[in-house]
Amino acid sequence: MNVYVRILSYVKPYWYFMVGAICCMTCFALMSSATVWVALPFLQTLFGQETVQEVRAPQPGQIDLAQDSANRLETRTGMSGLRESLKERTNALIKRPTKQGTLERLCLIILFILVLKNISSYLQAYLMAYAENGVIKDLRNHLYIHLHRLSLSYFHRERTGELISRISYDVMKINGTISAAFGTLIKEPMLVVVYLAILLILSWQLTLVSLILLPISIMIITMVGRRLRRSSTASQEAMADLISTLQETVAGVRVVKAFNMESFEIGKFKRQTQHYFRTLLRLTHMHNLASPITEVLGSAVGIAILWYGGQQVLEGDLLAPEDFLTFFLAMFSMMKPVKELGQVHNRIQEGIAAADRVFSILDTAPEISDAPDAAILPNQRSGIRFNKVSFSYEQSSQPALQNIELVINAGETVALVGPSGGGKSTLVDLVVRFYDPTEGTIEINRRDLRTVTVASLRDNMGIVTQDVILFNDTVRNNIAYGVEDTSLDRIKSAAVAANADDFIGQLPQGYDTFIGERGLRLSGGERQRIAVARAILKDPQILVFDEATSSLDAESELLVQEAIERLMKGRTALVIAHRLATVQKVDKVIVIDRGRIVQTGAHGSLIQEDGLYRKLYNLQFRDPEVVTE
Repeated sequence: MNVYVRILSYVKPYWYFMVGAICCMTCFALMSSATVWVALPFLQTLFGQETVQEVRAPQPGQIDLAQDSANRLETRTGMSGLRESLKERTNALIKRPTKQGTLERLCLIILFILVLKNISSYLQAYLMAYAENGVIKDLRNHLYIHLHRLSLSYFHRERTGELISRISYDVMKINGTISAAFGTLIKEPMLVVVYLAILLILSWQLTLVSLILLPISIMIITMVGRRLRRSSTASQEAMADLISTLQETVAGVRVVKAFNMESFEIGKFKRQTQHYFRTLLRLTHMHNLASPITEVLGSAVGIAILWYGGQQVLEGDLLAPEDFLTFFLAMFSMMKPVKELGQVHNRIQEGIAAADRVFSILDTAPEISDAPDAAILPNQRSGIRFNKVSFSYEQSSQPALQNIELVINAGETVALVGPSGGGKSTLVDLVVRFYDPTEGTIEINRRDLRTVTVASLRDNMGIVTQDVILFNDTVRNNIAYGVEDTSLDRIKSAAVAANADDFIGQLPQGYDTFIGERGLRLSGGERQRIAVARAILKDPQILVFDEATSSLDAESELLVQEAIERLMKGRTALVIAHRLATVQKVDKVIVIDRGRIVQTGAHGSLIQEDGLYRKLYNLQFRDPEVVTE
């Protein structure tokens, strides 16, 4: 129930649409009951006798219906009196001196009722659709915004396809719950109430008989709803697996083809579609079970009423024939909303199953967030200081960093080298504040990173990685990413500084050329130079380079390295490097192994020492006698 109430809380901004829809539902329900109530005068007009007629004595064994009706009107009170009073008022409104006049009046009244009923139905559907889709839009936006607030570690734990499935498929499932809550749970009960009122007015005895099977129906529908919720959750998880596989295969299609694994991936996908097919069949089975149950029970009630009420009419004790006809028509008109109410529990259970998965994301608290009194980090030359910093990932028993003591002066270029898995990238991630230290503090200009806003910290940083992430947009927009309202001249200046302007000018539409998903229409060196241009345009005070040239050919590496050197002038830079030839000109080299700093110094001094740095250098250059000053 808490999940259901939470879903409905998103309806608040659209309350005026909901009020309008409820008013239209009320009008629709009243017009629907009026349609049933005027059916009897219509039949009497066509098939009944004239108002003025010769009164014949009843034959032996026959019932004088006119006299019987008069007697009931005179002697009965309560529901019977109300029934006869309403019939008199209806006849007074409809009947004219002749049958033709009465028929004309009836046709006009029925036409008015039907027009008003259908206008109400249309307006109710439109207002409900506006509110429902508005809620889904807001929920999807809320979910997407929250995803951007979550820490990087969350995305390391969750599959991309799973998140996509929850934002798209699961949110759409919630739409059915909102529709059920305000469309079905308001409109259909209104119809049931007005029809039930007609039934009670006509005969409360027969109405009680018709409600005998109601508890049995509710019990069965509740049982089906519980199983439906479990089946719906399994179906949504199967869809998430399907989307994850599809996303991974499309993203890694180059590897799939290179290793000739098409058949394997096709088989894997077929198994998952088969699993989704089976869960969907179970879901459909449970979803459609309530409708026939409700209909069969309703038909059983109808047959019982038909037999019992018919007996009473024949005996002349309970209802007049015309009243029984109206009762029967009202009862079967009530079966459709009752059937819809039987389905609404199922739709709600499906929506709640989807909402559980969506709200599990919204309930995940960001691990990295601003302190209440966080200050803005000014855009100025910045030094970095690590004070006894240690860090462990959640699922790792071995610390990734241990007792790091390091000072990087403003404007200094520092290279981080060491074996893979030693902690270089983790150290940089702490500076960018993708994570917070488990122990110790990191300071920029003597300010603890946890005392400044995350936005202002990252505004002061530029990052260029080995795996460049570009977007399926123009070259211009990719360079200007993160810098709003910048001119084309500034973008071109950044491209020139990054040695990118020449190849951009040769593209079909120049700076307005779309570069494809992840920039795949460009070469590796071209992508790297656009990434450098993006960092140059941002003009940050702290730069991070994570193996920015390691996967490039010699010519591309030279161009990118020249651009990087221009970018680093006057800025604080951290360079993660495996190729030691790229770090010989830096101010300081930090050697990290197993989460600890094992050596610190310039390239020339470290190569003279008998330590890990010289071992790594000799392994790369295969000549232990070579020493570079």
